[in-house]
Amino acid sequence: MNLKITGLNFDVTDAIHERVSKKLERIVRHSDDVINVSITLIVEKLEHKATAQVHLAGKDLHVETVEKDMYAAIDVLADKLDRAILQHKEKSRSVH
Repeated sequence: MNLKITGLNFDVTDAIHERVSKKLERIVRHSDDVINVSITLIVEKLEHKATAQVHLAGKDLHVETVEKDMYAAIDVLADKLDRAILQHKEKSRSVH
């Protein structure tokens, strides 16, 4: 899995990079089809936005979240991404 983390309007620290990669370990555990993950972290005034583009074998997923704290945004993003990948996995199983 290739992981790319980009920060807009702020610098991505080692702590944030480590937090994102730790949260994404759970996603890789659920699906072996993850090819590429691109995370964009944005700070706009009082809002902290986290978006993720996940390229799976056969599907691309886009998840976005807005919170008041960057760490909270990363946590919610990981939860949403986990649910989206599990839904994709269940759909692909039911088709086969």
